[in-house]
Amino acid sequence: MMSIQSILRMTAAAALLATALHAQAQPKPFVDVGKQDTITILAPSAPWLPAFTSLVEQYEAQTGNKIKLDVNPFGGVLDKARNDVRGGGGTYDVVLLDTQWTIEMYEGGFLTPLKDIDASFEMPKEVLSYGDSGYWNEAKRWRTPNGGKLMAFTVLGNVPMWYYRADALKEAGVTPPRTVAEVLASCEKLTKPGTTYGAVMRGERGNGIRYEWMQWMSGRGGTVVKDPENGDYTVTLNSPVNKMVLDQFIEVAKKCGAPNPGAISQGEVIQLLATGKALQGQLVLAAWAGLQDPKKSAVAGKLDVLPIPRMADGQHGAVIGNWNYAVPKGAKNKKAALAFARWFLSQPAQYAYGKAGGIPVRSDVLSSDLAKEPMNRWMPAYLEALKTAKQELGYQEGAQVEAVLGLKLNQALIGELSSGRALNQAAQEIKAIFEKNGRKTGVGAALAE
Repeated sequence: MMSIQSILRMTAAAALLATALHAQAQPKPFVDVGKQDTITILAPSAPWLPAFTSLVEQYEAQTGNKIKLDVNPFGGVLDKARNDVRGGGGTYDVVLLDTQWTIEMYEGGFLTPLKDIDASFEMPKEVLSYGDSGYWNEAKRWRTPNGGKLMAFTVLGNVPMWYYRADALKEAGVTPPRTVAEVLASCEKLTKPGTTYGAVMRGERGNGIRYEWMQWMSGRGGTVVKDPENGDYTVTLNSPVNKMVLDQFIEVAKKCGAPNPGAISQGEVIQLLATGKALQGQLVLAAWAGLQDPKKSAVAGKLDVLPIPRMADGQHGAVIGNWNYAVPKGAKNKKAALAFARWFLSQPAQYAYGKAGGIPVRSDVLSSDLAKEPMNRWMPAYLEALKTAKQELGYQEGAQVEAVLGLKLNQALIGELSSGRALNQAAQEIKAIFEKNGRKTGVGAALAE
């Protein structure tokens, strides 16, 4: 028989355990940033904006501080950012920048290093670096923490993923594809001309096809430039590896996709997946939340994702398309902008971001219990994709190079040029761009056309 003292000790221990478990189950308290001035943020009208807006509303409710969002179409964000910073600033306290736009802002000296606002500011170790796109080494003219300053951080770590209809593939006896060969094999079973398409990808001229194809190029080890970080701008685009990758990209787009693949936009990929007409597709992860909304999607709950299928002798490729949070040099409320940054990057805020359908930028949140929720079943695949993810076009001429690639790759897809000729012409044009800027450059041997 137990003594009264033993029973009391056990009761006390049980109470302490219950209290500890209850404490663990509660969300951590949000960061207290104190009273701050109102800030204005320039933001894009993007698929991830609702989640970001939700977080802004939570910040306002919990702190009493105010944030004004100036929301614009994709290209309009860059135009407004340029106009503000080149005019001395003051309109915006924060600009959200596509990763390609940061180079122009860094080169021009238009942004404030975050430690210049507060020397004690440190990035939490759990925040993912996304190819170090928030750093700038002025001497090397390169985004790197080695000798560089922290200029920005990622608010949306976007990468394309391979979406697939789990139910349709299972019914057809198809295993979710891990290789390009498996994608082509799956299309033979899934494609029903005029009814359903086995797989769709962006092929439209411009950033569309450039970005989608680079996922494949990266996975096979292909490059556009030899070693830009160390000043070697020899053009390697027209390599046998890149030609092979382009040929396979074209084969999948034509055999698996909708008619006129060279005109397929991101919006059309989303629509084809949402209506069930496409059973697989390459699409940015930021579109995930919308495709899970029954009000917007006829296939809500039926989609799943994998990293982009790899070549037989390659790895899963991922080119990062992140958005960065930066403070203009002429901003009026820099301390308030940094206060929101601290709040946004905290574990509780990132957890709330994930709950709202955003893509958290902290590893501890991405591997937390959130990943077990059906809505967040993308998280393990996303972390897998990030292991090999890279930044591309991280130099001043990036926009010009993108324009060349966006035209020539599309011409190859629609049959105006052979793949070899398209890559040869693009390589020569890119070399000329670098020569004009005084870069150390050259070009590889021409491919057979």
